[in-house]
Amino acid sequence: MSIEAAEFDYIVIGAGSAGCVLANRLSADPAVRVCLIEAGGSDDRTRVRVPAGILSLYGNPNFDYGYKGVPQPLLNNRRIPVNRGKVLGGSSSINSMVYIRGAAQDYDEWAALGCAGWSYADVLPVFKKLERNCLLQSPAYHGFDGELLVDNPRDPNVVSSLWVEAGRGVGLPENRDFNAGGQLGLGIYNVTQNRGERFSAYSAFVRPILGRSNLRILSGVEVLDLAIERERVTGVNVIREGATQRLGCRAEVVLSAGAIGSPRILLASGVGPAGELKAAGIKPVANLPGVGKNLRDHVDGMITVRSNSRKTLGLSLANLPAMLAAPFQYFARRKGMLTTNYVEAGGFARTKYAGSIPDIQFHFVPGYRSHRGRLVEYGHGYAVHTCVLRPGSVGEITLQRDGTRRNMLIDHRFFSDEQDALTLVEGIKVARSILASPVFGGIRGPEILPGPDVNTDDEILAYLRAEALTVYHPVGTARMGND
Repeated sequence: MSIEAAEFDYIVIGAGSAGCVLANRLSADPAVRVCLIEAGGSDDRTRVRVPAGILSLYGNPNFDYGYKGVPQPLLNNRRIPVNRGKVLGGSSSINSMVYIRGAAQDYDEWAALGCAGWSYADVLPVFKKLERNCLLQSPAYHGFDGELLVDNPRDPNVVSSLWVEAGRGVGLPENRDFNAGGQLGLGIYNVTQNRGERFSAYSAFVRPILGRSNLRILSGVEVLDLAIERERVTGVNVIREGATQRLGCRAEVVLSAGAIGSPRILLASGVGPAGELKAAGIKPVANLPGVGKNLRDHVDGMITVRSNSRKTLGLSLANLPAMLAAPFQYFARRKGMLTTNYVEAGGFARTKYAGSIPDIQFHFVPGYRSHRGRLVEYGHGYAVHTCVLRPGSVGEITLQRDGTRRNMLIDHRFFSDEQDALTLVEGIKVARSILASPVFGGIRGPEILPGPDVNTDDEILAYLRAEALTVYHPVGTARMGND
């Protein structure tokens, strides 16, 4: 049967972290016909499977939508990249594989604000059910029979352990499990890997069930909008092999295209703020003012330090033997530098503005980055990214008024809440205090970014306006809570 003639019980839009789980669970009932739609193609590529291949995925149109936000007035009018996975597995196929949950207090706050069923006590059993923990971490917080493999980095760089050790000097303890009792401290992050190979949501939840006859997977298919008849969604309109087609649905269309894709589809379907839809030439079907609003993301600043030590990941003549050996180490034993996800270590800290829980997060990179725009850097060094948790700056996603209903304006409005800027400045100062530890004395070279001439709060803020980006965690644009 052709897909034009087919009608499904459930259509799941987006084969990412949520969509893959939903397709798995819905198709567990053999009487239910499920269609999973993904705009991207196969994830069966070496650069996707090998963790170190991540640097070749960002901005690659074969795997990444490669959106860019509108110019940010408070970030020197720069357009900030918005990387989103366009591949089976979605962003779980191009991300850094870090397995990290939110703070327990965050979930409890959601419940207190009216999101019934979203307290920490509610979501913890779900996390445990999905997880197959390979580390025998506490069964109070971890599951061992789920689909998603959770492990430690297979062969972490020795410099990552220096970062963890250095934290003790500034009162940040080693944290061996950020997904347990509390997140304060520094440590090696858990990762979603299977013996040193990326283990995406598609790998975990869909690939094992490809034999289900009631599950249809359509890759390389772009969803234009929802088919709506008499205020009921009856299917989806898609572009497949250059032609527009309609897929019918008897029960529900599940929209799981992410914080960027989901509002785009809703707005294109006439679901959103009625005034904005009319201005874009779209007939409103349902006036939902929150669609596309409430965009929040983790604004992030980087510190980079040069090193003459070949212990760090780097591209150099002196390191050539290790680089040549890396493919053999990886494919024979799943060891060596190709197992790195680059952000092997990190942690959480409280600035002077924090309440009871951390307000900044670190991602430590045991490799040299002189500028985040480059894929490969010559030389050795290490870097730390610092981002603001629970940002107050609120942006939005709207459709461009170009008649296509496909192009968006993504406006993060970074630093529009001044507290975000103040917190990030303090976060950079905390990160610098960790990097100043004698632990790094044997490998430390000059600080490249922000640089030795950037010291005062105003100078750090000026640096952040010129260089800050995000760590690609957009949320909030199809919100579920009440105001």
